[in-house]
Amino acid sequence: MVTQSAAAAPASNAAIAQAAYRAYVTKDRAALEALLADDFHFTSPLDNRLDRETYFRRCWPNSEVIDGFDFVHLVMDADRVFVTYEGRNTNGHRFRNTEILTIRDQHIVEAEVYSGWSLPHKAPQGGFVDPAAPGLPSS
Repeated sequence: MVTQSAAAAPASNAAIAQAAYRAYVTKDRAALEALLADDFHFTSPLDNRLDRETYFRRCWPNSEVIDGFDFVHLVMDADRVFVTYEGRNTNGHRFRNTEILTIRDQHIVEAEVYSGWSLPHKAPQGGFVDPAAPGLPSS
C-alpha cells in the first residue's frame, strides 16, 4: 500500500484560494505567481478577461494597500471555489466582494470578481441608495 505524506499531498482548492489572498496581504508576488497558471485570465466589472501579464501590471499594485481578508464563504464545487470575503485596506476602508476561482492542476486558471459594497454599507439597513441623488452616478 502506497500512502502520501501530508507534505506531499496536493493542496485543496480552498487552500490554494486562501493562499492567493494571503499573498496580497504579505506582499509576496512570487507566491501568487506560483499559484496562477500561465494561461490565467481575470474578469471583473472593470476588466474583461485580462491575461496574466496584464493582471499583474494592473492589479498587483493594489497589494500595497491590502491589510487583510476575512473569509465569509469559501465553497468548493468541482474545480471552482466561490469566495466571499470582507477585505481591509491599510487606510481603514473595508469592502465585501465575491469571486469565483477556477483551479486546475493546483493552479488558478480563472478569476471572476463580482464587486460588492463598502463597509459599512452606504444605505441604511432596510433602505437603499438613490442613484438620482446628487453626487451619485445615474444609470
